[in-house]
Amino acid sequence: MTLKLKAVSPKAGKEIPFPTRATEGSAGLDLRACLEEPVTIAPRQLVTIPTGVAMALPGQEYVGLIFARSGLGVKHGVSLSNGVGVIDSDYRGELKVGLTNLSDVPYTIQPGDRIAQLVVTPVALPQVEIVTELDDTGRGTGGFGSTGQ
Repeated sequence: MTLKLKAVSPKAGKEIPFPTRATEGSAGLDLRACLEEPVTIAPRQLVTIPTGVAMALPGQEYVGLIFARSGLGVKHGVSLSNGVGVIDSDYRGELKVGLTNLSDVPYTIQPGDRIAQLVVTPVALPQVEIVTELDDTGRGTGGFGSTGQ
């Protein structure tokens, strides 16, 4: 499988490294802030940070998922504003990361900081069938907390 990356900012691949895996065993590619100057995220503020890159997935049977970096979340309260970013196979625009500061203190993103991670994974593309009934299971319609704590 080949993931094609394209610089959409003159800084990408030069001043700001292209997305890379931190280690051989890393599942995700680190996405970096492609900024002209630092951006401070105030408590409870939402920001969108550019990465300076666009991508082409290998085909429609793949999806790009943007996840938070655990260190930013655990140490600083900075997380993705949309939970998980979904990059469809036909999107060719710049990857941007929505962040929010859940802490009580401002946090500053510096140009080149690792801000999120991109995981490319296969995606099931089911045919949708509209039905009037679903098969029974042991759980049935039991929702949140229905299988215990």
